[in-house]
Amino acid sequence: MIRAAILVSFLLGIAPFQCGSSRDPELRREDTAGDALYGLAERFRQEKNEPARRATLKYLVDRYPSNRYAPIAREELGADSAPAPSVAATVAP
Repeated sequence: MIRAAILVSFLLGIAPFQCGSSRDPELRREDTAGDALYGLAERFRQEKNEPARRATLKYLVDRYPSNRYAPIAREELGADSAPAPSVAATVAP
C-alpha cells in the first residue's frame, strides 16, 4: 500500500516535466489547415494549374490570415496583376 502511494506521488511529481507548456511552431509535427493549403498551392504550381493555385492562395489568405504562409501567399497573389478566380469557378459540377 505504501509502495503504491509512493509510486503515485512520484508519477504525479514528474507529470509537469513530461509536457512543455510552450510549443515552437517550427517543431510541430502536423500541418495546420493553412500549411496544407499552401502545400496544395505549390502542388498546383508544379502541375502548371495557375487558376487552381491562385484560388487556393486566395482561400488561404481569406480564411487563415494569421498563418505563417499568408504573407507569402499575399505576395504571390500581388505579384500577378490578373484577378484571382473564385473557388467555385475551379470546381467542376
